[in-house]
Amino acid sequence: MTKTTYVIGHRNPDTDSIASAIGYAALKQKMGNSNVVAAMAGTPNPQTRYILDRLGIAAPLLLADVHPKVRDIINRQAITIGQQASAYEALELFNKSGVRILPIINGDERPFGALSLRRLSESYMLPCQEKLRQVMTSLPSLSKTLAGSYVTGGDGDDTIALKLFIGAMLEESFTGLIDAHDARELLVMTGNRRTIQQAAIERGVRVLVVTGGHPLEEGLHQQALEKGVSVLLTPHDTATAAWLARLSTPVSFLAERKFTTIGVGESLAGLRQKLMSSSEPAVLALEEDGTLAGVATKSSLLSPIPYNLILVDHNELGQAVPGAEQVEISEVIDHHKLGNSHSSSPIAFITAPVGSTCTLVAGRYRECRLEPDKPIAALLLAGILSDTVILKSPTTTEGDRQTVAWLEKLAGLAAADFGRDIFAACSSLKNYGSVERVVSADFKLFQQEKHTIGVGQVEVVGYDEFYGMKDELLNALAEVKRRDNLFIAGLMVTDITTETTLFLVEGHTRIAHVMEYPQLEPHLYELKNVMSRKKQMVPHLLKILAKV
Repeated sequence: MTKTTYVIGHRNPDTDSIASAIGYAALKQKMGNSNVVAAMAGTPNPQTRYILDRLGIAAPLLLADVHPKVRDIINRQAITIGQQASAYEALELFNKSGVRILPIINGDERPFGALSLRRLSESYMLPCQEKLRQVMTSLPSLSKTLAGSYVTGGDGDDTIALKLFIGAMLEESFTGLIDAHDARELLVMTGNRRTIQQAAIERGVRVLVVTGGHPLEEGLHQQALEKGVSVLLTPHDTATAAWLARLSTPVSFLAERKFTTIGVGESLAGLRQKLMSSSEPAVLALEEDGTLAGVATKSSLLSPIPYNLILVDHNELGQAVPGAEQVEISEVIDHHKLGNSHSSSPIAFITAPVGSTCTLVAGRYRECRLEPDKPIAALLLAGILSDTVILKSPTTTEGDRQTVAWLEKLAGLAAADFGRDIFAACSSLKNYGSVERVVSADFKLFQQEKHTIGVGQVEVVGYDEFYGMKDELLNALAEVKRRDNLFIAGLMVTDITTETTLFLVEGHTRIAHVMEYPQLEPHLYELKNVMSRKKQMVPHLLKILAKV
C-alpha cells in the first residue's frame, strides 16, 4: 500500500504556513513523489486568499483533523451472506474465507444481522436432545440445500419448524413413532420404501423427502396432492440428506440481531473501545447511508494508517492539526523554537533561524538543483515577504534577502512592489468578516511553566479601523481566554508603515505593572519597533509572566 503524505502547516494558518506547504509538496512531486499532497489545517486568511487568487493557485486540501478513522483501516471487500442463504452456505463461506463473522445483508446492502462461527457451531454441534429432531427451514431453502426438487407442493417462503423422522424401520414401528406428533409439523425422510411413503402421505405430514434419487412410488402422487404433502426428491442418501436438512435453516433465523456497528467516519479510538467492550469478534462498519462498508476486528487495529505528515512552519503538536500525535510524522521544516515531542523513529528535521519557512523550502529546491515553477516561485516569495513584513521584521536574515533575490527573478516580480500590493490589498480588518476571525485567523498558543498564553497578529496600514473595533475585539479575546482556559489572550495589531504594534490584551490584572511598554489605556499597550511575535512579543511576554 502506497501511503499518502500530507504537507501541512499549523492551525489558523498564515501565508507562510500555506505557501510553504504548497511549495514543498510541489518540490516532492518534482522529485517523483506523486503521492505527496499539500494540505492546510484551517481556512486561509484574507491575505493568503488574495495571494492564491492573484497567482491562480488552488488552496490546499483542508484537513480539519487527521485522527485515524475507521475508514482508514477496514477492508472494504467484506465477505457477506444474504438473508435467505442457508446455514450450509454460511458454513462453506466460513471454511473458504477463514473469517469468524458473516454480516447478513438484506436487499439494499444494509446489515440485517450478524452470524458468528461460534454461534453456528453452538447451534449444530452442542448436544441437545430437543434439537436433535428440530429442523428450522423454509421449503425453498430445504430444496436448495438438498439439491432436490418438489414433485408436489413446495410453496411458501416462511421459515417453519419441523421435526425430522427417518423412515428406516418397519411400517408398524414407524407409524407408532410419528402418530404421537402433529403431522403438519413432521418432515419424514425415507428411501424407496413404499409403505413408509404411503403412511406419511396418509397422515398428511408437512414434507416427505425421498432420498437416493428414487422417485415417489407409483400411485402416491395424487394422494400427496390431496393431503397437501410437499414431496421433495433428492439425489443424496438418507444419512447425508438428514445432515443437510438441519443445515438448511436460513441464516436470517440464526442471525444475531443485536450487533455492534460503527460509522466509517468515527475514530480508531472509538473502534478500539467497542472491540474491547463487545463479546462479539467484530464490529460492522457502516457508510453514512447505513450500508455495510466492511468488518473491523481486533487485528484491524494493527493495520497501518494509509497516510503520514510532513509538518511545515511549526514543530509543536499543540499547534499541529488535531490528531497529528496519532499519525507518523516523517519530516519537519520550521523556523521556530523547538518544542516537538520525541519521534518513534529518525526523521528529517530542517530548521534554521530565518524569517520564513518559505526560505527553507526555497533552499531545498536549490539543494536539489531544481527551480520552482513561476507560480510556486511567486508563492514562496509571498510567504517570505509576508512573514518578514517585506523584509522589515527583526527576524529577517541575510538568507531571507538572498532567497528573495533568487525568487523574484524566477517569479518575474519586483519583491518590494509585490509586498506592498499584498499588504495594501489585505490591511483592512473588515476583510476578515468578523471580529472573531480577526482574533483567530493567526492565533497561536505558547506555554510558560503552568500557564498557557495565546497571541494573535494582524498587519494593518494605520489604526483608525482598529480603534473603531477595539471594544468588540477585546470582548472576542475575553471569550477566547475563557474558552481555552488561557492566562492571557492578546492581539498584536502591527502597522507596517510605522513599524509599531498596538497590543490589545485580556488577562491577569498585574500585567500592567510589568509590561515595560507604555499603556495607552486599559488593556492596550504601544510597542514601538516591535513587529515580530516570534522574536520579540512572545519572548517578552514569557519573561514578564515569570514576574507575575
